[in-house]
Amino acid sequence: MPLTIECQKRPDGSKPNALRQGGQIPATLYGHNGTESVQLVIDAKKAGFLVRDAAVNNTLIQVNVPDMPWKGKALLREVQKHPWKGHLYHISFFSIAAQSSIEVTVPLNFVGDATGVKNDGGTLNSVLTELAVKCDPEQIPEKIDVDVTALNVGDALHVNELTLPAGVEALGESDRVVVMIAGVSTAAVSDAAEEESAAAEESAAATPAG
Repeated sequence: MPLTIECQKRPDGSKPNALRQGGQIPATLYGHNGTESVQLVIDAKKAGFLVRDAAVNNTLIQVNVPDMPWKGKALLREVQKHPWKGHLYHISFFSIAAQSSIEVTVPLNFVGDATGVKNDGGTLNSVLTELAVKCDPEQIPEKIDVDVTALNVGDALHVNELTLPAGVEALGESDRVVVMIAGVSTAAVSDAAEEESAAAEESAAATPAG
């Protein structure tokens, strides 16, 4: 079910701290009318639920502003919180109505058991956990699956080797490493061998001579 939030225009001359103390969160809507922006307020409790359920720069939200009047789909573009109390300070929305494509951030979902991990004791190191992409605003992927099954120790998967959904284009350097399989280090192998040897010596010393 799509997320929906109702906002009101921010009263002229209102102070952000006074709004927060009154149970409202300041917000800004961009992109609904060219370069124009409009200042809004949202009920603090509803804003908290929205931030809990939506992902910044990924989730489309139906934004309704009855007193403009305006309504449309927008991205949750930015969430500002108090640096240590964690209270909401400000929310930004970006309307997609006039956009043929938008830039969003999509989480990467690693699937499969890497051969190098399963058979050779390697370690899977995920260098990227999300990817910036360009896509149709109505076709934002919730996640991008990354199949690591065929990776052996020493192998790496790069951005340009990912299988992206139709119409989705990766942004940034295409040769960036997404995930790699690291082998067991020589030092670790040596330490393990020394521990096994020491354990064997202790066991032999503890066994009475026959």
